[in-house]
Amino acid sequence: MTAAGDVAEDSPPPEAPPPSLRAGLRDLYYGADRRAARFQYGLLLFDVATILFFLVVTFVADAPWLIYADLVLAVVLSLDFAARLYIAPRPGTFLAHWVTIADLLVILSLIVPLLTENYTTLAFLRVLRAVRLARSYHLFGMLRRRHKWVQEHEDALQSAIHMVLFLFVTTAIVYVQQFGRNPAIGSYVDALYYTVATLTTTGFGDITLVGEGGKLLSVLIMIVGIALFVRLVQTIFRPAKVKHRCPECGLIRHDPDAVHCKHCGEVLDIPNEGD
Repeated sequence: MTAAGDVAEDSPPPEAPPPSLRAGLRDLYYGADRRAARFQYGLLLFDVATILFFLVVTFVADAPWLIYADLVLAVVLSLDFAARLYIAPRPGTFLAHWVTIADLLVILSLIVPLLTENYTTLAFLRVLRAVRLARSYHLFGMLRRRHKWVQEHEDALQSAIHMVLFLFVTTAIVYVQQFGRNPAIGSYVDALYYTVATLTTTGFGDITLVGEGGKLLSVLIMIVGIALFVRLVQTIFRPAKVKHRCPECGLIRHDPDAVHCKHCGEVLDIPNEGD
């Protein structure tokens, strides 16, 4: 007869409980391992592809196949939204975030036309899909750990994302405010062309906004272009701060022409393009 203690020793160890669905999703969305990295890269590529799709369909707004494409996108985006809501530590804070609100508007812009049989209803809101790129800050954290090039150019990359977001949202406002009432703006590309020409103060004059609202919008875009857009472009090509560790206090960010550390006064030897 085998003793009770021998039976306990010979029995296999208990299996670890399987991870919960919430834990698995959280690892995919916020993890740093290889599987999570592939998933997050896939999300980023999907966001970019979706933005490009929304731009292209402005030329074929009446194509019947768009109904099915909208339905597929609505399902995929809704599942992604539900997953992020499910794993959010504070769902109320998550729902109140401006990126979350923009995602909801995009989903509604895909569903409402299917219910009303009016494809152009809320179609302009799809451009807000570009704000999904703002959620790439977590991706930057992962890329910093994996790629030295990202560490060296992080400020420029973030400024480029800010510029793209600002440009897309501003163009969306121009598009919805002028589409259908301004013959010069028949697609999103027309609105994008006008927005870039105005933000850069080029002003070719071949496209102008009509109506009092259009004039006020033009004034606002020109003011913002001088105050913000040019600054973002400058930051992309010449970041406002350079990264160089101070040997005395460890401060990393300094002015490009700094000779002394602004924190401790230590003499700095910041490499420049001439070195």
